[in-house]
Amino acid sequence: MTNAPALSGTSAPPRPRWWWGFAPFAAFSVIHVGARLAGAADIAEPTKLTLMPLLAVAAVWAVRGAVRAGFRRSGRVSNAALPSALLLAALFFSWLGDGAGTFFPFAPELPVMLGSFGIAHICYIWLMARFVAHRPFPRWALVFALWWVLMLLVLWPTLGNLTLAVAAYGIVLAGTAATAARCSPMVSAGGVLFLSSDTILALRIFMPEVMPNWTSALVMLTYCAGQGLIVAGLLRSTAAARRPQ
Repeated sequence: MTNAPALSGTSAPPRPRWWWGFAPFAAFSVIHVGARLAGAADIAEPTKLTLMPLLAVAAVWAVRGAVRAGFRRSGRVSNAALPSALLLAALFFSWLGDGAGTFFPFAPELPVMLGSFGIAHICYIWLMARFVAHRPFPRWALVFALWWVLMLLVLWPTLGNLTLAVAAYGIVLAGTAATAARCSPMVSAGGVLFLSSDTILALRIFMPEVMPNWTSALVMLTYCAGQGLIVAGLLRSTAAARRPQ
């Protein structure tokens, strides 16, 4: 039985059933977004903490065996395992960001959330730029720099002592979307949706008076779709690159 590939290496392309690993993530995403829309916090809050672990399960299902094989006897990660490790790290820190208030009740929630997601974005940028991107930055990706400037101008009066933190986070968020634009259309769409999710969330946090309640569900809909497309797109792209012609 041949293992599905890591994001880097020489393993054979994954079998068709690797997509089934995304089914639990998709199901819980629907449940969570539906609960947000219905205002059912008793369902929405616990299901939120299942999303990134389930997406990690989907990724591990696709690359099962490869990460383990990439560790040397010394315990260090080999070059072949690094892409898989970066992907799982991005999901892990995203999970910490999702549960910042739950996991770190002793710390201010927003700075912890920004820091956790900031690390996740750096992992994504490193992974895509080093192992997956196959073309230069498209000209249209300049829109992400414009987005960063406009968001700071809109939010500036409400940011207070979080101005620098939000500006820095905006750079890595835009960096993920821009780097994703160098990858497949699926990964690129995921980057745009992830940025859209955080844009809506920022407006909800700093300008709640202009955001209706249903935008809470929209934040999570775009977030789940964005993360899912990024992960699936990364796995699909690298599998296609290794498929015999």
